[in-house]
Amino acid sequence: MPELNELAPVARPMGAFFTLTMIFIIAEYAYARLAHHDEDHDLRETAASVGVAIGNLAIRTLEGGLAALPFVLLHQVRLFDIPLDSAWSWVALFLGTEFAYYWFHRASHRVRWLWATHAVHHSATHFNLSAAIRLGWTGQLTGAFVFFLPLAWIGFPPVAIGAMLSAGLLYQFFLHTALPIRLGPLESILNTPAHHRVHHSCNEECLDKNYGSVLIVFDRLFGTFAAPPRHEPLRFGLKGRDASNNPVKIALGEWRLLLRDAARVRGVRAKLKVLFGAP
Repeated sequence: MPELNELAPVARPMGAFFTLTMIFIIAEYAYARLAHHDEDHDLRETAASVGVAIGNLAIRTLEGGLAALPFVLLHQVRLFDIPLDSAWSWVALFLGTEFAYYWFHRASHRVRWLWATHAVHHSATHFNLSAAIRLGWTGQLTGAFVFFLPLAWIGFPPVAIGAMLSAGLLYQFFLHTALPIRLGPLESILNTPAHHRVHHSCNEECLDKNYGSVLIVFDRLFGTFAAPPRHEPLRFGLKGRDASNNPVKIALGEWRLLLRDAARVRGVRAKLKVLFGAP
């Protein structure tokens, strides 16, 4: 097991990010209370989200730099050298990361093996900033990083890929605000809180929509964009699943159901269909 001083470079930025998110979560809740608009908050659910986030932080700290290893190895046999010494190379990396993220996120909704981790993020029944920190504990186990490996193989430096992904996750944190923020003409290009509310809702016409990270353009290009329904309010949480405020059940509950269903069927082909079919 790594020594604590080896984990410190990983733990420090993650701990700082966790602290920053907590400040904004508290500020959003305080504003909602002062504005008498706190129906989008539930303190027990928020506490459960914090518990899930602490578990995620602990696991990622223990993993250390293991997640970066495949990127470093593949970068050794890269097709091109792409120096990030111009604005155009950063734009290319941004667009490549956005494209990879779109397909990773789409697959996370359509492949049950990936959904078992991603379902954690959709388990909150209230949409606010605390929902943003509900992140699964098993992302490395499922191989989610595979979607971004081509960027390293093409020639983008692994550190830059990680930085771009981190910037995208920071942007996405603020997409979870309960505040009714609209960005005008930018709504057609950027992923916004309004678009992301649709993504998190379990209304039938909103399921599996709006997968973008910073941009919403790939959803528009590939037919997965949806506006909020006009004649019904948005509902949140996992469709067909009971809500829980137990962080362990939230983080591992979908895995229990997945493994149960796989154990009930006979034959390798049937088991693989359960594991890698649609949720």
